[in-house]
Amino acid sequence: MLDFDGACKLLKQNPKKWLITGSAGFIGSNLVEVLLSLNQKVVGLDNFSTGSIQNNESIKESVSDAFFKNFQFIEGDCRDYQTCFDAANDVDYVLHQAALGSVPRSILNPIDTNAANVTGFLNMLYASKERNVKNFVYAASSSSYGDHKDLPKVENNIGNPLSPYAVSKLVNELYADVFGKCYGFQTIGLRYFNVFGKRQDPKGAYAAVIPKWISKMLDNEEISIYGDGESSRDFCYIDNVIQINILAALSKQQNISEVFNVAYGERNSLNKLFEIIRTELTLNGHQYNIEPTYKEFRKGDVRHSLADISKAKKLLGYYPKHSLQSGLKHAIKWYLR
Repeated sequence: MLDFDGACKLLKQNPKKWLITGSAGFIGSNLVEVLLSLNQKVVGLDNFSTGSIQNNESIKESVSDAFFKNFQFIEGDCRDYQTCFDAANDVDYVLHQAALGSVPRSILNPIDTNAANVTGFLNMLYASKERNVKNFVYAASSSSYGDHKDLPKVENNIGNPLSPYAVSKLVNELYADVFGKCYGFQTIGLRYFNVFGKRQDPKGAYAAVIPKWISKMLDNEEISIYGDGESSRDFCYIDNVIQINILAALSKQQNISEVFNVAYGERNSLNKLFEIIRTELTLNGHQYNIEPTYKEFRKGDVRHSLADISKAKKLLGYYPKHSLQSGLKHAIKWYLR
C-alpha cells in the first residue's frame, strides 16, 4: 500500500488524466492545483453556481506555465448527462466534488439540492462507468450519520438523515454501492467532516463557519453562535482531504464500493474554535475583543461530530498531518494575504 509521498512520486513518474468536478470550488480547486503540480493532466468541470472564476486564476498563479498547460476547463453542469460523458473522455480517475452544500440551503430549497447532488451525481457516475474510468472517488458527507448519537462515528453505523442535504449525500452512497453490485464499477466515497482551508469563501448566506468567523473578526464584526457553543465538530484541513483523494484514486480495493471517514479524528467545540481563531489572529497582529452572541439552535444541525478514521488508515494509508490548530495557522495566513 502506497503512502502519500510514494503516491506523489509514482504520479510524477507515470502521469495520469484526472477529471475534477466542482473544480472552481474550494476543495476542487485545491485538488486541481496539487495534481497539476504533480505534472498530471487535469480536466475541470464547473458551472460556477458556487465556485468562482477567481479560483481558476489562483491556480494559474500557483503553478508553472508548463504545468498549467495540462489543465482543460469546461464550463458545464453535471445535471446534463452529455456534458458529463464528454468530460470523462479518456480519463483515468474522477474526483467528483460538485454539489450544492449547506444544510440550511437544502431546507430552504430541497429541489435544487436534489438536482445537483442526486441527478448530477448519477449522471457523472454513469458517464464514468460508460467511459471505463479506473476509479470513481466522490465527496460523501458526515451528514449521512444523521441522528446516530454514538461517538466516534464509524462507517457502518449510521442513523436517520436530518436534512434534505443529508438525504442527497446518502443517496450518493446507495447509488455507488448499487453500481458496484450491478456493473462491477469501483467507487470510493469520502465522508468529509467540516473541511476548511484556503479558497473557502467567507461571504454569502451559506458560508462555512471557519472562513465566516475569520472574515468577521478581520472586519471587527460581531459573531453569532447557534446554540450554547458546546456543539462540537471534527474539523479537517484541506491538505488532509487532498491526501486521501489521491490515495483513494490509486488504491486497489478488494471490495468494489467503499466509504471512508475523512477527518482529523479530534473534536473541538464552537467555543474553543472561536478562541483558537482569535488567538491565531492576535499572533498575526490583529486584535479582536468582541464576545460572541448566542442564538437558538438551527434545524438540521448535528450536536456533536467525531470521526473514527482507523478504516482509512488501515485500507488507504491515510494519516492526516494537520490538526485544527495547525491547519488554522496556514488558513489564517492565506486569509490575511
